[in-house]
Amino acid sequence: MGHAMKHITGGEAVVQALRNEGVEVVFGLPGVQIMSIYDAFHGEPGIRVITVRHEQTAGYMADGYARATGKPGVALVAPGPGVQNAGAALGTAYASSSPVLLLTGQVKRSEIGTDCGALHELNDQLDIIGPVTTWRRRVMGFTEIPFAIHEAMARMRSGRPRPTEVEIPFDVLDMRGNTVSLSPAQPLQRPPDGESVRRASELLLSARKPFIWAGGGVNIANASSELTDLAQALGAPVATTAEGKGAIPENHPLALGASYYGHGASSWAAPRADVILAVGTRMTDQMAGPGAPRKSQKLIHLDADPSVLGKHHPADIGIPCDARIGLQALLEDVRHKSAKEARSHPPWPKDELDDIRARRERWLAAKARDQMEMIRSMERVLDEDAVVVAGLTNVAYWSFLGYRVTRPRSFMTSSYYATLGYAFPLSLGAKVGAPRRPVIALTGDGGFMYGLPELATAVQHGIAVVVVVFVDNAFGASKDDQRTRYRGRVVGTELHNPNFAEVARVFGAEGVRVEPENLGHALENAVEAGKPALIEIPTPTWTPPFQIEPPRS
Repeated sequence: MGHAMKHITGGEAVVQALRNEGVEVVFGLPGVQIMSIYDAFHGEPGIRVITVRHEQTAGYMADGYARATGKPGVALVAPGPGVQNAGAALGTAYASSSPVLLLTGQVKRSEIGTDCGALHELNDQLDIIGPVTTWRRRVMGFTEIPFAIHEAMARMRSGRPRPTEVEIPFDVLDMRGNTVSLSPAQPLQRPPDGESVRRASELLLSARKPFIWAGGGVNIANASSELTDLAQALGAPVATTAEGKGAIPENHPLALGASYYGHGASSWAAPRADVILAVGTRMTDQMAGPGAPRKSQKLIHLDADPSVLGKHHPADIGIPCDARIGLQALLEDVRHKSAKEARSHPPWPKDELDDIRARRERWLAAKARDQMEMIRSMERVLDEDAVVVAGLTNVAYWSFLGYRVTRPRSFMTSSYYATLGYAFPLSLGAKVGAPRRPVIALTGDGGFMYGLPELATAVQHGIAVVVVVFVDNAFGASKDDQRTRYRGRVVGTELHNPNFAEVARVFGAEGVRVEPENLGHALENAVEAGKPALIEIPTPTWTPPFQIEPPRS
């Protein structure tokens, strides 16, 4: 199991446990109850400590790091306000199935639950963090420390990865004792039910027009090549959710790109299908509209979380399984069966798929011409290994549909949590996790102001993210909502802003303000400079795709 360590503090036991689990970076903000952990980081060469300016950012950076690397991210915060500040970031990670360990302090054991007014006291802290974690534990004894951190990591490395929390009281961190050194938690993935796989492969092979929906679970499971191979073996086109972008290269002949609230190529393709395979997706209302499964269609649903199978749409076959292992099993069975009787013609002729993609391009050009011009200019200058973090701003919403992603873990969203302000801080964590890849955050002026102080974090730690701030001096989607649904009665949605490019320069970052047509050139320069950089773009308030009626199939 492990071996005993020398006499150390509780703080040193935490750092020892993190190092044993392979943790290389911790994102944190200090506070009195966790200073024993900070002290243990002193002179610790194996773990980089990145200090942020708001606990929400510690959570977002741990999330971005996890998404870019596939390894759990660690956020370290003080109890009470520190935990509550980190809450929105943890909610984003929970919605996005991202493995983030929130490591937090607690008041002294004798003060817990007494409502005595101790510094940073938060009654029922475990309950408050409960809805945005999949597992949590309060450590009440020194010897529990390595076991709690080990268990948190094990939970996040198996099944559906979601945030965990470990909280350690002030006095436990200051104790001295002997601890054990545990080996890193190993992933546990159960194989799929063989009979379900056989039934699913038969259904897919007998389909007149098989169709695949791929979600973020495919990227999380590193199952892009298995998905692409299965699509080719079946001749089935693939549409993705926004979180699933990159699960199949979007320049692949069978790729139809992402769909979002009924928009995208799936509007025309999905209704023609008779059998649908949905993999690594909850099939939430983001799949509403023309692309949503119909009663006349057979649905095979494969997901690591058994609770989502058939939740929104009844599944004919449910396969609870990790996406990579499940797709591998399906692919083997499909290849075995199709070797016996090959199809005489592809179920989806190339002309049909080309026509569907052309319809999508015409629709995008008609509904979002200016936004698409900016998105295409980004594509021209960014390498395929670039990471785009799409915030809650108009160009980012349209990038779900229009920006072409060819590699997994290259496009990030806040999923159904739709957390305003997440994009810039999350991109900082992604860049720490993937330092050689260009990382671009797309954010609006409203969302950027949540994390503007983190320009200091980017400069202090040399995190060369490029943040593009689209400025319409409004909470744009809400203002457009007022124009369309509330007869133009604008109230509370207009904003006063600084000159963002100038502010970036004051922090020590690069900062430029350019017109939309010069975005590509500015982006190219910013990426090449290899420094934290901000590009400010003035825009009108546009209508987002989810406030537009989907095209009819």
